[in-house]
Amino acid sequence: MKLYALIFTLLFCPLIGATQTKFEGNWEGVIIRAGQTPNQGTLLYLELNAQSSSFQGYSREEVLNTNTYALKGVSASKNGDTLSLKQDFIKNTNAYRIKWCRLKADLVFNKNTGYLEGNYKSIDCRRVMGKIILYRTDVKLEKNEVPERGQYWFDDFIYGIEEGLNAPEIRIKERENFVFEPVFFAFDKAEIHPDYIDFLNELIKVVKGHSDLRVRVVGHTDSDGTDVYNIDLSKRRAEAIVHYFVLHGLSADRLQFDFKGEKVPIDTNSTSQGKQKNRRVDFSFI
Repeated sequence: MKLYALIFTLLFCPLIGATQTKFEGNWEGVIIRAGQTPNQGTLLYLELNAQSSSFQGYSREEVLNTNTYALKGVSASKNGDTLSLKQDFIKNTNAYRIKWCRLKADLVFNKNTGYLEGNYKSIDCRRVMGKIILYRTDVKLEKNEVPERGQYWFDDFIYGIEEGLNAPEIRIKERENFVFEPVFFAFDKAEIHPDYIDFLNELIKVVKGHSDLRVRVVGHTDSDGTDVYNIDLSKRRAEAIVHYFVLHGLSADRLQFDFKGEKVPIDTNSTSQGKQKNRRVDFSFI
């Protein structure tokens, strides 16, 4: 009996802990035809309803900055993190002199980035192929000719793609789980040590991913030197961080900086170790 229990544990327990990608629901993104850049692509909305081991639903394609659209019926199946999608028929369109093609695609969900992406090709139009990028959304696909929702989201989406940001659902987790750490400085110095570059880049990425987010930067020193000198040194340390942020794409209006000199230590100034901890720049979201 123990032997059977061991075999069951080895064979089936890994499967119990495995997570399956849930494709049902709503997605939105872009169809990028070969030779196009993402901002030249066609807006794509996708609605998938689970039907046992397969999916049925609709896709809606829109030409940017126009009311031109096509509504298509879709079917799909999944294999792990891969979704095989096919547009079965074109239901509605208001396009004039535009030929809408039915597409089929194999799309892979990346758990790290939150994007569902892959290559497509046309079923009935020759030499039509390219790439599709989608992200999960709570906004339902609209089937009316004139949708209530505009295309305002597309600029933010393209910005995220160009900046190498993750999908919105991942950005929320990144913000919630982000852990601040001080950036420490050498004695009487305001230069950023290379050890902190990865942390600063990650902080920049989080701020870029949320249009309502700003960051506060506060410089500090140890107690060596005069109050006037330390105020200036803590200012230069904070300015070095701000300069790095701006140089790497954060606008100055998303940054607030302050400097406290030696007034706010986090450790004793009676030891070299304590002084090292006080020579720092702190961060917070605002």
